[in-house]
Amino acid sequence: MITVDKKDGHKLKISHVIQETTNRQLDMYIFIPGELGLNANIISEEEFYHSAIQGKRTYFSDINHLPLVHSRLASRGKLSIEQYRLSLSLYAYQYALALEKATNDLLNQSGDTTFEDVEESANISVRILKRLRRNIPTDKKLLKYYENIDNYLSWFTEQRMLQLVAHLPRGNDYNAIKAMLLEICESESQHRTKHNYNSAKAMEDPTRMSNKMRLLRRLIEYPVTMSEKTIELGKSTRKVVTGAAAGIVMIFVTLMLIKARGMLGDITASFILVLSLIYAAREVFKDDLKSMLWRWLRKGKARWRKQFFDANTSHLIGRQLEWLEYISYDSLPTDIRKPRKHKVSHREETILHYKSTTRMSPTKFLSGYEQTRESIILDLRNVAALMEKGSQRLYQLNDGQVTKESVEKRHLFNLITKETDEDKTVRIQRWKIIMSRSKIVDIEPILPQEKKSSSEKKVAVDNQPAKTA
Repeated sequence: MITVDKKDGHKLKISHVIQETTNRQLDMYIFIPGELGLNANIISEEEFYHSAIQGKRTYFSDINHLPLVHSRLASRGKLSIEQYRLSLSLYAYQYALALEKATNDLLNQSGDTTFEDVEESANISVRILKRLRRNIPTDKKLLKYYENIDNYLSWFTEQRMLQLVAHLPRGNDYNAIKAMLLEICESESQHRTKHNYNSAKAMEDPTRMSNKMRLLRRLIEYPVTMSEKTIELGKSTRKVVTGAAAGIVMIFVTLMLIKARGMLGDITASFILVLSLIYAAREVFKDDLKSMLWRWLRKGKARWRKQFFDANTSHLIGRQLEWLEYISYDSLPTDIRKPRKHKVSHREETILHYKSTTRMSPTKFLSGYEQTRESIILDLRNVAALMEKGSQRLYQLNDGQVTKESVEKRHLFNLITKETDEDKTVRIQRWKIIMSRSKIVDIEPILPQEKKSSSEKKVAVDNQPAKTA
């Protein structure tokens, strides 16, 4: 299952968990309004790939107690510094992801959120923090790392609880929910003050505190994030194509020169003019021939290859091939056209197709981890720059008076993803993305429409009123 969330500005965070499988394929189709005029001449595939697509892969487990078991905090005296840091980072990272998901689910619930729902998530958070704080290391090197982790998780928990207080709907249980969450926030604030985790200047400056916590988050994620190496494919082929195109063109140029010399005789003004035209034609057709040969040889082949390494052991644990290309509506697969529907406006859209095939080696993962979590940041700033500035006026009639107001210009994008597992299981999802020139306004998941059975269709027809003549 893929989730799509808003990030800062024009960024989308596309996250999915790769289950216990070695091979997997992901296809993403981005439908961009045709009125923006995006094409390969404005933003090439290479430019879009390097500026708009950024991926990160981490270890993942959906068993909430697994990181704590693996960390073996109780036997911290028997662990090396590297092992302790890795174990603590795994524990903190899993908790941060779980808390993010829990709070987002509470905020996205339709209707009033009950006190019991919030209480359950809050109590789990408190229990997890208590487990962490039961085993405080005595070694100064380990203690410093523990304090950084504890500092961040305490602050992060407080921020998430305050977010719930600020954005939960004001229902019947809101006052009780607010009192409970504020009590947890006050407790965490006192905990950080008691242990002198942050200076007085840092606590008085929100920007400084936020930047510090951002660095601590990177400290947590580093041991569990796989390092990547991206290799552009086809460099040798490009050199061969360049040489072959130059050689083929030179054969024709030489033949034309021999023929021109036979027809015009000695070196004259006419011969020099013909020679100039031949060399001019060579420069023109050489580039066209090179482009044609390049497209023919590389058609359907991957353009980039990524290698994934364990950040702790530097062992190669996986590879990924990636494609990115502009495609037409008619070349879309049938199972992608179906959720996109069939309308004339859709055929005017610019479609970007991103594809990746991943092969991982679970046997080389950290002990106990068979899954990975991939997060793809899709930055649409370059596309937003193509939107017109300003706003448009909207006129309305209210109580016999005509009013006008400025309305921000917005565009509707569509994102369709297709996951194909090793056992040929296919999952297709779709989202509507509303974006303005300044930011992404909203993301709306589109649920697949259920097909009606033949009996249901017959009942629906029978219930329709008869037409009168």
